[in-house]
Amino acid sequence: MKISHYFELEEHVTGGIRESVVHQRKMLDRLDVEYTTEPTLDADVFHCNLMGPRSVWYARRARSRGIPVVAHTHVTAEDFGDSFRFTNALARPLKPYLEWAYGLADALICPSEYNRRLIETYTDATTTVVSNGVDGEKLEGFEALEDEYRERYDLESPTVFLVGHVIKRKGLETFVELARRLPHLDFAWFGPLDLSLKGRETTRLIEESPDNCTFTGYVDDIRGAYAAGDIFCFPTHEENEGIALLEAMTAGKPILVRDIETFSWLDDGKDCLKVAASGSGVDAFADAIERLEDPDRRERLGSNAAERSEAFTLESVASQYQTLYDEVT
Repeated sequence: MKISHYFELEEHVTGGIRESVVHQRKMLDRLDVEYTTEPTLDADVFHCNLMGPRSVWYARRARSRGIPVVAHTHVTAEDFGDSFRFTNALARPLKPYLEWAYGLADALICPSEYNRRLIETYTDATTTVVSNGVDGEKLEGFEALEDEYRERYDLESPTVFLVGHVIKRKGLETFVELARRLPHLDFAWFGPLDLSLKGRETTRLIEESPDNCTFTGYVDDIRGAYAAGDIFCFPTHEENEGIALLEAMTAGKPILVRDIETFSWLDDGKDCLKVAASGSGVDAFADAIERLEDPDRRERLGSNAAERSEAFTLESVASQYQTLYDEVT
């Protein structure tokens, strides 16, 4: 079996989608599945990760030749808004386009149950939930970087942190306001800023953030973020899964999230703390962070989170790809 495992705009797209593709290819290597990263119809399955115009072109021709099409549903109109400049304006016309594009697939891969429920309002194509997974090897040895990264960004424990692109949808306003409410703690957001791509409101929030709120920009070794951070605070309003969250759990960090449907699989008080989704939730988030200043509570929640993350390792997820390819061919 040969897979055309195509990632349109691979040289330009970053963040969670890129990480997912990296994980997928590691899993295909683990399965010893033959694949090419080029779009081609000389394959048994055409698997695309981003339904851009070139992917759609190949998908339509693959179907006309009887080649099964598998597509990932990384992108939804719901999580496209409040990301980069102009994305809010594009979110509305994006949905009918995705309804049509995803409908070209014989099978859709959804990274979470929440994402699947959303996609089922787009198309009646067959859906399968397969986690993006977490690459534990990528994090190996992160503990050794603690002193270096705390010194580099002038951070003291316990540091409240987040990992990923700095975008409003991920709870930027809440994160900044929390830093303002809790001046005795350091807050650090590790990830690309790309201010030229941000809207005016996002730029203002970053530039007017308090002194105890650090935006590091691109980090050359992401292990340093998990070494320097103590409390993973993820006040996102919309998420398909959240690879950084899985990484933080694998690193044994206590997790604090907004109680949105995406995170319904997490147990509040056992492997995370949740804050009600209504409003900004700043007061409730602040209360939860103050509870997590207790090192024993951090240790307990972090240990439970690490144990829970074992179900998402690449080793655990890989076989689902083999099963799916076998089903569609």
